[in-house]
Formats: sequence, structure tokens, C-alpha cells
Amino acid sequence: MTAGRNRRLVRIVLVALLGLGALVAPSHLAASAKPQPKSAPPIFVALDEVDPTILHDIRYTTQHNFIGRRIHGYREPLCVLTRPAAEALAQAQDAVLALGYSLKVYDCYRPQTAVDDFVRWAERLHDDRMKAEFYPDVDKSQLFEDGYIAARSGHSRGS
Repeated sequence: MTAGRNRRLVRIVLVALLGLGALVAPSHLAASAKPQPKSAPPIFVALDEVDPTILHDIRYTTQHNFIGRRIHGYREPLCVLTRPAAEALAQAQDAVLALGYSLKVYDCYRPQTAVDDFVRWAERLHDDRMKAEFYPDVDKSQLFEDGYIAARSGHSRGS
């Protein structure tokens, strides 16, 4: 494969990942044991059911996120997406695996209850215990104005 073709392929993969919170990670991590896929709501598919090799780190089910606690609406670390979005990620995964990498997703479908939780947290300016790790150079009072947090999220579409 030529260098130009590799660059084009990588650009295509990166464009496919925008808005999904995905990151490229070394492929040897993709072989690690994963829990069995869980069922997704009817209009979605679990990403594991479409491509079990894509890594997940759904931090909103844990305390290790920008708020510092589990986010409302996240009951288990399950990545659910619309089928077209999951299939696009599977195609991107095939491409990056061929280059020795793997995709890793941190967030997928986001329930509106989670978005509402983000909004309530952002309005409490004194709650900044995770600032040093997750947003050290961002003024919390500007999260809405700068577009980091909004009352509606594209993640709630699942694609």
C-alpha cells in the first residue's frame, strides 16, 4: 500500500469517528477479554454485537469522568448506536486493524437524562473536583458559551 493511500485511508477513518468519542489505540489491546454483549434498546444495536474487537471505556458508568461520579442514565458500560453508525465503526475498525491499530470508544448513545445531569453539574460552579485532570485550562463558567455542554446533545441520536 502506498503512503498516499495510507494517508487517505487514515483521513477517511478519522472523519468517520468524529462525534463518536473514538480514539485509535494499539491493536494488541483489542484482543483482551470482553464481557458478553448485552441487549440494546430496539432502535439501537450494541456495538459488541456488530464488532466485538472495538475497545470500550464507557467512563460515564464510573467515577472516572469530568464530573467525578456515575452519570444519571448510564447503568452499565454498554456502547449502543444506530446500526449504520455501528457498521461504519466496524468498517473503520477493519481499516485500522490492517494498520496495526484499534478503535476505542468512550461514549456512544447518550440518554437525555445524562445530558440533563451534565447541565445541572455545569450550573454548580463550585463543583470542580475533577478540573485538574479533565478540564485544567477551561473556565467552568464558560462551558455553555464555549459549546462544551448544551441542553441537547447530538449523542442522544445514537449516531
